[in-house]
Amino acid sequence: MASVTRAVFGELPSGGGTVEKFQLQSDLLRVHIISWGCTITALEVKDRQGRASDVVLGFAELEGYLQKQPYFGAVIGRVANRIAKGTFKVDGKEYHLAINKEPNSLHGGVRGFDKVLWTPRVLSNGVQFSRVSPDGEEGYPGELKVWVTYTLDGGELVVNYRAQASQATPVNLTNHSYFNLAGQGSPNIYDHEVTIEADTYLPVDETLIPIGEVALVQGTAFDLRKPVELGKHLQDFQLNGFDHNFCLKGSKEKHFCARVHHAASGRVLDVYTTQPGVQFYTGNFLDGTLKGKNGAVYPKHSGFCLETQNWPDAVNQPHFPPVLLRPGEEYDHTTWFKFSVA
Repeated sequence: MASVTRAVFGELPSGGGTVEKFQLQSDLLRVHIISWGCTITALEVKDRQGRASDVVLGFAELEGYLQKQPYFGAVIGRVANRIAKGTFKVDGKEYHLAINKEPNSLHGGVRGFDKVLWTPRVLSNGVQFSRVSPDGEEGYPGELKVWVTYTLDGGELVVNYRAQASQATPVNLTNHSYFNLAGQGSPNIYDHEVTIEADTYLPVDETLIPIGEVALVQGTAFDLRKPVELGKHLQDFQLNGFDHNFCLKGSKEKHFCARVHHAASGRVLDVYTTQPGVQFYTGNFLDGTLKGKNGAVYPKHSGFCLETQNWPDAVNQPHFPPVLLRPGEEYDHTTWFKFSVA
């Protein structure tokens, strides 16, 4: 069983409201989530000796999350990842979004779901956050009602996303936690072994927009179907890092997505999802300038993300899985983060 406690995390400037923190605790995990951006601020996992470490990057104080920072732990919406040139058409009408990552729109725009205060409701084993994204917010059509629910079951953190729209709009929600299974503040993730259950991936252009091809991983640096040690793999293929969508089995049922094993501590993270893709990102844009928890700095490759999602720019690529949510339909996706020791 999990217990849930709530506390004040901080006050938003100029009377913007109170940000609360919810602690979800089981015998195996302790997770802290705040109502600002539905953000996971800490996630403590035991190693094979039974010692707990916080394995997500982030900040101890609210101020950290209000500064310019790379979406640590936050829920991303309305549309995760990139939309080419910030434009798309729905039913013949063109929409224009803010260009917040030249020349594209990234992670919902200037003030995405990560930069708003959500309304919390405590559950017996977790917390549910909700909000209404008004028609036209960040340029997106229609009103969108959204619910994000975090529940804890033993060593498993479950994240469910639901949404309903008043008119057709693209929706693609994810969580942007940066993990380091050696413990946050460890200098890199090179000693992590990574497996991703994907036969294909999406090659991208220089602005990280998919070029439209669904490419086989076979014989490439993107073949992660068997475990690879990340540092050695990046070196062998002379890669700067990963920031790519891996195409998962097309099932809407729960399916295995990825596994990361940190041999030194014994910690294992298994990810399952109902989504058709996962963005594997190795913290290539981290540069050591942000001061995190316990005085940690976060240099390049000091954390990894497994952002379960629809494919990037799907709203502009008709052969990608459909991303439009229409009135009367419900968006409903779940991702399971399962921690264990090996």
